[in-house]
Amino acid sequence: MCVPLLTRCNGEAIELAFGIGELNPISRGEVARSSIGGIGHGAILGEESLFGSGMVSDVTHIRLSPSRMSEFNNCPRLYKYRVIEQLPEPPSIDAERGTLIHTILEDLFDLAPAERNHASAVEMAPDRWRVQVTEKPALADLVPNEKEWFDRVASLLKNYFELEKPETFEATHREMHLEQDLNPQVYLHGYVDRIDVAPTGEVRIVDYKSGKSPKPGWEEKALFQLRVYALLYWRLHGVIPSLLVLHYLGDSRSVKSSPTERELLSTEKKLLVIADEIIAAIENDHFPAKASRLCDWCFFKSICPAHN
Repeated sequence: MCVPLLTRCNGEAIELAFGIGELNPISRGEVARSSIGGIGHGAILGEESLFGSGMVSDVTHIRLSPSRMSEFNNCPRLYKYRVIEQLPEPPSIDAERGTLIHTILEDLFDLAPAERNHASAVEMAPDRWRVQVTEKPALADLVPNEKEWFDRVASLLKNYFELEKPETFEATHREMHLEQDLNPQVYLHGYVDRIDVAPTGEVRIVDYKSGKSPKPGWEEKALFQLRVYALLYWRLHGVIPSLLVLHYLGDSRSVKSSPTERELLSTEKKLLVIADEIIAAIENDHFPAKASRLCDWCFFKSICPAHN
């Protein structure tokens, strides 16, 4: 369930961006521009390549999410391949496992509190996976051994129950869509796994990760996404969340932070700086490759100039 918390003043922009049931912020282009060279608002929907006709000279509106900003910071060239050129990629087994885990944990809170246990979560897995495969038939080829697949899923779910006791509380919002214009050029949005609002008004933002927790010293980078969500929630509701929680199911560890107003203002400044960098990259057609260890997992390594 995705519930927008803010209706943007430009109803046409909302219709263009979300009118076709957009649920995945990384599945389509995130840049809008004026009709230069025949490219118009259709580019928001990914109907045309945003980069096919050459350099863009006037970016009028850019649509960003925390994941896209992190992606640009990690490697502008990858951002170009995924967002500007929208090159196809094969499904990722790790990403699809994460999607399955997220679906199960979202649906878990539809059960009565006494039924929110490991056994119930594991029981959901086959049905939820069948739906996923129906929507993406290619996934069937990624899982030659379903027993090993579901054993791994069960193990990750077991780790979740070591971190939380879902029978003891209610999830106020699940898969909530937060959105706001940071300025006339920058629209920011994201999907939050869970938001819990206590009877006393305190707000907790929770995100599930199916991988392992970051190494010591890298927690701040990992918390960037949740600080963006906290910033959006604060701007929309006037309440700074009391707690941000990243649950890493890969090693049963949680990373937590209590954001301050100063931290959220700093996050907002950082977002605007990154947005300016992305706009400049688009206008100048300059997306340098940034080689790192992440390249070994990048599907586009074979065409990337950093490796050719």
